[in-house]
Amino acid sequence: MGRQPAKADHPDFQLSAAITAALRAQLPALAEQTVAAVIAEVPSYTDAWSGPMGAAISDAVELALGGFLTLAGRSGGPDPGRPAAEAAEAAYALGRGEARGGRSMEALLAAYRIGARVAWRDMARTSVAAGLSAEQLAAFAELVFAYIDELSASSAAGHTDELETTGRVRRRYLERLAQVLLGGAPADAVMAAAERADWPAPEVLTAVLLPEKQLRAALRKVDARSLQPSEDVPGLDAIPGFALVLVAHTGKPVSSSRSRLLGVLDGHDAVVGPTRPWLDVGASYRRALRVAQMRVGAAGRPTTIDTEDHLAQIVLGADADALADLRARVLEPLADLRPSAAEKLTETLRAWLLHQGRRDEIAADLFIHGQTVRYRMGQLREVYGEQLDDPDFVLEATIALGVAQ
Repeated sequence: MGRQPAKADHPDFQLSAAITAALRAQLPALAEQTVAAVIAEVPSYTDAWSGPMGAAISDAVELALGGFLTLAGRSGGPDPGRPAAEAAEAAYALGRGEARGGRSMEALLAAYRIGARVAWRDMARTSVAAGLSAEQLAAFAELVFAYIDELSASSAAGHTDELETTGRVRRRYLERLAQVLLGGAPADAVMAAAERADWPAPEVLTAVLLPEKQLRAALRKVDARSLQPSEDVPGLDAIPGFALVLVAHTGKPVSSSRSRLLGVLDGHDAVVGPTRPWLDVGASYRRALRVAQMRVGAAGRPTTIDTEDHLAQIVLGADADALADLRARVLEPLADLRPSAAEKLTETLRAWLLHQGRRDEIAADLFIHGQTVRYRMGQLREVYGEQLDDPDFVLEATIALGVAQ
């Protein structure tokens, strides 16, 4: 909050015409000194206010102080502690411009504090020399600082509004960029969206799915260029409560960067898609989504699933109905057996396929004696006959039985 204007406490205060004239005469020099002090003491303005920009700011300071002197010299006029509408609007515009220039609110307020100090020091010296009494000087000081407080508040409001406006606009652009990335738009359209969003594209991106409640913590740990699409993400509604992050990578090689990402996500219930060139991140998202829907890895949603560790299951699960049909066809010769016998022969056939007929490894896998393996394989050869030597059948059976049901 700024100081409350002092006019109410000093209703009769008015600068004399002589003092006003003396102060007005020094305004050009005072404005230049004020800008020089800000440039010297606030690093953010060292370059920004040099040259033509510094001259423009000096003119603005002179006009603002001149407006104050006009108010302070009027008897019964407007409270000089409150800037005229045009001065407040100019201060507001200054705040917006500083935000667009990338300078912080702290730098802006520091500029006002320094400006107030320099302006008051010289104005006080001139006023006393022109005959202003100590009591009047105190009242004058209140009015000067109240006026500057009001101007700085207007500038701060402009700075805040500009950041909020540009932030909303950029968030919309980033959201649009994520949409075109995931929607398979042509490369030139995606690159145009990235340019509009002022988004420096990384070489690669990785799609990561994780619960919405873990999103904030995860975003703090990844590259700031990572995208978090929240609107119109195709397929995301199939896993309620989950969010998507397209994680930007820093550093090379990509394998090391990916390892760091998996380490960062440790402790999160994340599904991590493959790392892809940034224009192809849609493929990473589609695989992560497929794995999240398949519940690959363990019951429920296990912690940090790396889709690269489950490529075979992904391939086999790409068409669940087709896999089920293939499995049924492969096991059709066992359909007339008792369920318990069919189950034992099915697990033996699977082990025989996976261990390429090595009897000792089959026995160890099934926790049975080698002779039992020999006996069961004899039964299977009776049922399947020459099919067990047919490469096409062996391939189909391996695919059908390769993942335990």
